[in-house]
Amino acid sequence: MSASVVPACELCAGDGGEVLWQHHAFRVVLVDEADYPGFCRVICHAHVKEMTDLAPAQRTLLANAVWAVEAAQREVMQPEKVNLATLGNMTPHVHWHVIPRFTDDRHFPSPVWAEPRRAADEGSLAARRALLPQLREAVRRHLDAAGLTA
Repeated sequence: MSASVVPACELCAGDGGEVLWQHHAFRVVLVDEADYPGFCRVICHAHVKEMTDLAPAQRTLLANAVWAVEAAQREVMQPEKVNLATLGNMTPHVHWHVIPRFTDDRHFPSPVWAEPRRAADEGSLAARRALLPQLREAVRRHLDAAGLTA
């Protein structure tokens, strides 16, 4: 496994969003995605392409962070569903998307990367954005409770 930084990789070169939690092995960021308030990423610090490039304990650590972020989103945002994705086709650096989904979001029930099905509901988006301070705190609390010390 290589822990090297690859300057051409956007996740090595930058934070990838507002850093909510910094761990020696990963970071959790809140993504600035206008149509999806609460969209988070759990980003491995090591520049590796696949989860199986990590040692089993590292995979477990990263997965536990994903579950903690999902729990925080469910608690605060009360989504219809939470989508978890680790694609990496465009950015081959292990990272997880943790996306709260709602029946009135632009793409539901399709993936957020599909063609939109409807216009964004500005009232719903504003209400979700208003929850972001609570979400920030809940993410930190759930990561703490999971023993994932910063």
